[in-house]
Order: sequence, then C-alpha cells, then structure tokens
Amino acid sequence: MNLLDDSAVHDRLTGLPEWRREGDEIRRKITAADFPTAIRIVDEIAVEAEKLNHHPDIDIRWRTLHLALSTHDAGGLTEMDFTLAARIDEIAAANA
Repeated sequence: MNLLDDSAVHDRLTGLPEWRREGDEIRRKITAADFPTAIRIVDEIAVEAEKLNHHPDIDIRWRTLHLALSTHDAGGLTEMDFTLAARIDEIAAANA
C-alpha cells in the first residue's frame, strides 16, 4: 500500500469535511442520538472494516464515537483510509 503525500491527503480531505488530519492519522467525531445508536454505528463500521480488511481505532464515550484511521503497516495515510472514511460518513448519515 502506497503512502499518500501531503498534497494527496489535503485533496482527499476536501471531500471529507468531517475529518481532520492529525499527524499520520485522520480523525472524526460522531455524536449519535443515544448509546444504542452509537453501538449500531460501530457495528456497521465493523462490517465495512472487515470487508476492506482495514480497521479504525474507535473510542466510545456514551453516545460519542472518536474514530482514527491510519495504515499502520504503511506508516501513515493511504487510499484505504479515505475509502473507509467515506464509508463511515455514509454510515453516520444513515444513522443520524
């Protein structure tokens, strides 16, 4: 998996306004309506992550999810991170 350069990361983030870069990761916070909805979102993300064989770091605090994506094997951000980020955005929107 090829690392994306800073310009490519910036370009991809313009299409994902909920995400921000922090070093070698992109991060997003999702606030669900309630705790069961937050867990449903995590369950749906888990299904997509398994399909892609690419797994986010997820921290659950009541109804707020903190997500971080990075391709650890590659040592930074790759196209896979942005593919999963876009899918996470779709899941969040469907559960809003």
